[in-house]
Amino acid sequence: MNRAESERLSVRFRSHGYMEAPNAEAADVVVVNSCVVRKHAEDKVVNKLHNLKALKKRLSDMRIVLTGCFVGQTPAELQALFPYVDDFLRPGEFPDWLPETDCAPVAPVHPAVSAYVPIIQGCNNFCAYCIVPYRRGREKSRLPEDIICEVRRLVPHGIKEVILVGQNVDSYGHDLPDSPNLAQLLTELNGIEGLSRLRFLTNHPKDMTQTLIDAVACLDKVCRQINLPVQSGDDDILQAMNRGYSVADYRDLMLRLRRVMPDMAITTDVIVGFPGEDDTHFQNTYDLLAELRFDAVHVAAYSPRPGTLAASRLVDDVPQDTKKARLAAVEALQERIASEINAAYLGQTLEVLVDGTSKGRWQGRTRSDKMVFFSSAENLHGKAVLVQIGKTSPWSLQGKLFQS
Repeated sequence: MNRAESERLSVRFRSHGYMEAPNAEAADVVVVNSCVVRKHAEDKVVNKLHNLKALKKRLSDMRIVLTGCFVGQTPAELQALFPYVDDFLRPGEFPDWLPETDCAPVAPVHPAVSAYVPIIQGCNNFCAYCIVPYRRGREKSRLPEDIICEVRRLVPHGIKEVILVGQNVDSYGHDLPDSPNLAQLLTELNGIEGLSRLRFLTNHPKDMTQTLIDAVACLDKVCRQINLPVQSGDDDILQAMNRGYSVADYRDLMLRLRRVMPDMAITTDVIVGFPGEDDTHFQNTYDLLAELRFDAVHVAAYSPRPGTLAASRLVDDVPQDTKKARLAAVEALQERIASEINAAYLGQTLEVLVDGTSKGRWQGRTRSDKMVFFSSAENLHGKAVLVQIGKTSPWSLQGKLFQS
C-alpha cells in the first residue's frame, strides 16, 4: 500500500512539472511516506523528521510533506509536535496545492512491469495486535469505474500486471452504492486488452467468499496465487487476536480453494509468541502449517504495538528466547516444505513475466509468484517468456529459455 501511494504521489507531482531530486538537499519538496505497523518503524519516521528539521534550517524554502499511517486521524496534534512540517496528509491524500489535472501522466516513475492499484483504504476488523484501523480509519472503497479507468491508463505505459491492494480487499465494495464486490471488479478488469495478469492482497479468511473463489478459478488473467493470513493455528489464540474465525473455518476455506484450484499457490502470515501462547498453542500452529503446506510463510515474533488492544489489555508474557525459538522452528519447517513444493517444478516449462535483472541474469515471476532466474542476451524486460526449470531451492527457481 505504501509503494502504491508513493507512486501515485509521484505521478501527481510530475503532472505539475516536478522531477525526482537526487537527494533531500537538492529538493524543493521532501515527501516522507510513513509506515508505523511496528513501533520501530514509527521511531524511524521520527528520526527522519528530526534530520529534516536541521536541513530545513539551512534550506528555509524547502517544503516538507508528511503522509502515511504516522499522520493517521490526528494531523492537528502532529502540527504541534512538528511545526516545521508544512503539510500533513492522511494516507492516500494529495496536497491541495497539487490539484488533479486532466492530462496527468500515469506511467510509473521508474520502468515497471507491475503496478499496485489501491482499491480500498482502512480496515474494520480491529485485530488485537494491529494499529491499522486507528491510523487509516474505517474501510472506504474506491469507485469501480475509477479503478478500471486507472488500470486502462496504465496498460499503454508497459504495465502487464496489476496488483489490487488494500488492508482487506475481500471487503471491497460493501460501502458503495449497489455493493459491488471484488469478484465483479476482477471480472471487469479481466477484459482489459493488453493486461496479462491480475493479483490482489491482502485477504481476510472470514471475508473470502465462494463467489470470489469461483471468479479466480474462471478468470484467465487472475493468477492462482493468494496470500491468506492465518496468524495462529490455535482457537484460543485466534480468539485473543480477535480474528473472527476458527481453525476449522480456515481449514475449510483452504480445502474449498484447493478443491476448485488444485494448482493454487497459497502463502500465509503467522505471529508466534502472542500473549498467552503456551507450548500447546504453538504446537497447534506448527502442526497446522505442516498439514496445510503453504508455498511461503511470513512469520514474525509478537511485539507489543502501543495503541492496540493487545498492548493495552494483554501481558506480553512469552519470553523473548521462546519467541525466537518458535520463529526458528517455523522457518525451518517452512524451508523444508518450500523445498519439496518447488522441487516439483524441476523440468517443467513455466511462463515467466520478466521484471528486471539480478547479478547479470534476468529475473521474473511465474503466475504462481515463484521467482525465476535465467540468462539470455536478448532484452526481455516486460516480456512473458517460457523458461525450463533446471534447478530449484526453497526461495527461487533457475532455468533456461525454452527452445521450441
